[in-house]
Amino acid sequence: MNSNLTKYAFLAGAAYFCCMATAHFFSFKVPILFVYYDTPFYAYQDKIISFAVCAYIALFYSASQHRAVALNAIIVLAITVLGLSSVNLSNELASVLKEGQSTMPYWLQTGAIAFYLAVLSGLYIKDGKRV
Repeated sequence: MNSNLTKYAFLAGAAYFCCMATAHFFSFKVPILFVYYDTPFYAYQDKIISFAVCAYIALFYSASQHRAVALNAIIVLAITVLGLSSVNLSNELASVLKEGQSTMPYWLQTGAIAFYLAVLSGLYIKDGKRV
């Protein structure tokens, strides 16, 4: 069973993903809710992303309620961090950035998600030792 702290950590993720899905649906491009907030985009792509993020919402809510799901959410978040890192390093991203535009804002957001991943992983491991 998840501790209360772990439960609320996963619920915080579900709430974050609700905000992210809403921002993408309405094309409200702000840092934190949009990792690549200042790159060219098509509104229909953001709507697709908003629907896909609903899977994260369900996963993180389920992880908050059931320890058996928590590891799956952690793995998915780790894959997300790897995917964002890959995009940050990609020629495709570089091709849409303005001359001299830094990827630092994207790395900071990727780092924040990686930090959240580390917190969830630590809580998951700590809860496993209580059993």
